[in-house]
Amino acid sequence: MNETDPLYSSYIVNCVFNAFSAYTAIMLNILTIHAMRKTSSIPKPLKTLLLSLAVSDLGVGLLAQPLHIVRMISPTNSTGTAFSIALLFVNVSFFSVVAISVDRFSAVHLHLRYQELVTHKRVATAVILIWVLCVSFPLISIVSSEEIANIVTITILGFWFIITAVVYCSIYFTVKHHRNQIQVQQACRKRIQTTLS
Repeated sequence: MNETDPLYSSYIVNCVFNAFSAYTAIMLNILTIHAMRKTSSIPKPLKTLLLSLAVSDLGVGLLAQPLHIVRMISPTNSTGTAFSIALLFVNVSFFSVVAISVDRFSAVHLHLRYQELVTHKRVATAVILIWVLCVSFPLISIVSSEEIANIVTITILGFWFIITAVVYCSIYFTVKHHRNQIQVQQACRKRIQTTLS
């Protein structure tokens, strides 16, 4: 990056924005991790998923964003290692969001069976698998070409993005249906109370 580059000012703005958001990500995720460790009211499976998300977001703030800034300032010195580290934490964050959405979907749809099926041990296993899977993504770019790695990554992320969107739409419509049922029941109770009195 040099001053003669026509995109010089956009690089500067991007670097400042990334530095600010990295600082915000670091501070807020440290507070989140500390608060979750102290809170006992959150169910253990959900707490495990939220901690995984907070740790990965902390990694984005501590490593991925600063490495991205270095890459913008000096693209000739950027290495595949920096890209791999950034990719690891970004992917773990994304997959943690997917896991949380599936967990909330299960809580809404399974009702009483939720606690029986979604145990802390199963969720911890899922979190470990997420981290192992995300460590393997950068290995794909090392073993094969960067183009193939990008295609694989975009395909997988696109698939999980669609699943997350479908899950959240289903949660929305289910909650809306429950709310409508509750409103109908409350209206019926009011009618019965007015007729009895």
